[in-house]
Amino acid sequence: MKMTQDKSVVEGVRLYTVSYYSEGLLVKAALAVPETYAETGPALPALLYCRGGIRGVGKVRPERISQMAQFGYVVLAPHYRGNEGGEGRDEFGGADRHDVFAAYELLREMPGVDPARISVYGFSRGGIMALMAAMECKEMLSCVVWGGVSDLFLTYEERVDLRRMLRRTVGHPRKQEEAYRDRTPLYRISEIACPVLIIHGEEDENVGVEHAHRLAHALEEVGKPYEMWLEEGASHLFQGAVLESYTRRMFAWLDEQGKRRVEPSRLQEKH
Repeated sequence: MKMTQDKSVVEGVRLYTVSYYSEGLLVKAALAVPETYAETGPALPALLYCRGGIRGVGKVRPERISQMAQFGYVVLAPHYRGNEGGEGRDEFGGADRHDVFAAYELLREMPGVDPARISVYGFSRGGIMALMAAMECKEMLSCVVWGGVSDLFLTYEERVDLRRMLRRTVGHPRKQEEAYRDRTPLYRISEIACPVLIIHGEEDENVGVEHAHRLAHALEEVGKPYEMWLEEGASHLFQGAVLESYTRRMFAWLDEQGKRRVEPSRLQEKH
């Protein structure tokens, strides 16, 4: 892993560009760390941030990951292969998911990060990546899906404007059905090994709220723990006070998951 420091955009948070290998490809990620972070200091929780969009749309925003780091979290946000100078090709949830898995391993090995308190967050298309990480990375603490895609077949139906990109990147859902199934977490939902928090705007025109309902139903069917928070009148991008409120609530939820992970181990130590 190679790190280069970038200009900070939020007081009290340092920003870096990280280069690392994923399946032999040199890919990149953004890293935001609180200034309180020290390799030899108290271990901090971490958030693996999965961006939305593809290429120039939905890029990682330094302001957003810096705001998240202010909650006392180390935040690592893969750009995915083929983006920001990284090698390879963005496959919209295909082999590029391994860039997220490799980033999780980076966080686990970072001095000053508590490997037992790493959660994953996915926004929009990043919902696919986050849910896949929650399936593959068995020690993941928790998963947040915010305005996230859970069914790529549904995305093809509802986003006529994205069909050309999807046909070029993934294929046609009838001709390349397996490729769409492979990118639809609902078909593997029983493999998720951590609690899931679903946040969605009821008026989301980019990723319809039906994605949230389908995800919740699938989790319910297999008995997986989850919470769903729907915001009436909110679209894809929450704004102002609503965004701040949900972000604070989300980190309170993440902190609670961390306490639940720590408390059982402390009880075992006493016996």
